[in-house]
Amino acid sequence: MSKPTVEKAANFLRPIVQADLEAGKHAKIITRFPPEPNGYLHIGHAKSICLNFGLAEEFGGECNLRFDDTNPAKEDQEYIDAIKADVEWLGFKWAGEERYASNYFDQLYAWAVHLIQNGKAYVCDLSPDEARAYRGSLTEPGKNSPFRERSIEENLDLFARMKAGEFPDGARALRAKIDMASPNMNLRDPILYRIRHAHHHQTGDQWCIYPSYDFTHGQSDALEGITHSICTLEFEDHRPLYEWFLANLPVPAQPRQYEFARLNLNYTITSKRKLKQLVDEGHVNGWDDPRMSTLSGYRRRGYTPASIRAFCDMIGVNRAGGLVDIGMLEFAIREDLDANAARAMCVLKPLKVVITNYPEGQVENLELPRHPKQDMGVRVLPFSREIYIDASDFEENPPAGYKRLIPGGEVRLRGSYVIRADEAVKDEAGNIVELRCSYDENTLGKNPEGRKVKGVIHWVPAAESVECEVRLYDRLFKAANPEKTDEEGGSFLDNINPESLVVLKGCRAEPSLANAAPEERFQFEREGYFCADLKDSQPGAPVFNRTVTLRDSWGQ
Repeated sequence: MSKPTVEKAANFLRPIVQADLEAGKHAKIITRFPPEPNGYLHIGHAKSICLNFGLAEEFGGECNLRFDDTNPAKEDQEYIDAIKADVEWLGFKWAGEERYASNYFDQLYAWAVHLIQNGKAYVCDLSPDEARAYRGSLTEPGKNSPFRERSIEENLDLFARMKAGEFPDGARALRAKIDMASPNMNLRDPILYRIRHAHHHQTGDQWCIYPSYDFTHGQSDALEGITHSICTLEFEDHRPLYEWFLANLPVPAQPRQYEFARLNLNYTITSKRKLKQLVDEGHVNGWDDPRMSTLSGYRRRGYTPASIRAFCDMIGVNRAGGLVDIGMLEFAIREDLDANAARAMCVLKPLKVVITNYPEGQVENLELPRHPKQDMGVRVLPFSREIYIDASDFEENPPAGYKRLIPGGEVRLRGSYVIRADEAVKDEAGNIVELRCSYDENTLGKNPEGRKVKGVIHWVPAAESVECEVRLYDRLFKAANPEKTDEEGGSFLDNINPESLVVLKGCRAEPSLANAAPEERFQFEREGYFCADLKDSQPGAPVFNRTVTLRDSWGQ
């Protein structure tokens, strides 16, 4: 199978890793991909997956899959299973078993006790609102909590009682004792542990206090021997805190954090909160709806792992950020499917054609290649007196430049004969319900003598074709920046494209498509690239999703 032909763009982390290895700083590179199991992965995560797994792959290292499961109230096993499936679908394999931050809860608790014993953490009784008020602002320093100078003994006692479940949610928190006047807000005595009486999907009811992301992340990296802890730029201001914890705890390793610009793709939402809102409010049909920016949505729509990886190579890795045109992603899938998708014919709006001078009862089995450039074999199309063409391929009053079938005009049927339109049969309402045509028996595989036929249209046999459902998917949002209405007092929901899904029933596909396997991909000639739906397509009753049009027609 051919791979999309794209060149890798610059990746500023590649020379850093190479230099570290050449200098002997690390024996091998160890990276990690640390998703929160509170939603499905989206296209932005694909960039991080390809970066972390790709660097480890390129330099002969390892990449861990670690679930950041510190907030059980929002997490679910469904999300864990989906994340694992997505990473595997992209073609990556994590080192060993998947890991969980909850694997380290005992060690993290012990390290929190270590900070208390060294006078670097304290139990604070401020309410969340009070703590925010004490924190200050970007222009004003914070002020110390009135509980900041509790004794080590009292803090140890209160923290043990927090763990024992003596206090309700929000009553107390464990905070690091750093600097309430720091210009970096993250260093203003950040929270290490919160009280949350919530059942955890991995640890059950063992814990009622849970560590914060900031306290968990760097120490988990250290426990796993991560060499390059790669995250997006919004964590740049968290790096001093990441390093403070590593410097003040007896950790077994000193990982280094690096930040890169997250993927911002136009016409796309990648906020997990907003993606969940789309699902919960029924604007889409689940997390794997082919209009969603989730990896499972792209997969169901017909995108390939190779196309996603090629796209991530195209956009590169930098710190500058910027908006990426969704046309680049669509280019990647077109390149892949043009090279690798079998060709087939499907009539989306069938119009019956009776070829009046073709012998009744006669059937010719025509062979057409499954791909014009690759040896994928042939498919057989029975040709007989009755066929279907697309209703849009006949016009009684054609516009200028129309090169398809018109009254008295001729077209070639793909891989078959030249036919002429002789009569249009209409119902009582004046709608065309059938065409009567004649064929030139001397035009199979050759041009007619003495005249030039410009148009070529697709068709399927009437008797042997299979009825199918075709779902025409388009971009979910009609605005390049769906978030803009949020800034203007509206909602990103205002930008949903009402034409993002058009369902066509009663379509007719060539016989070779009757038993298309789920996820099998095709170029429907003249229509676009399609795949058999992963969930709903059944043998004998296929459902096809449009992956992408043959060429970019969005702005036209």
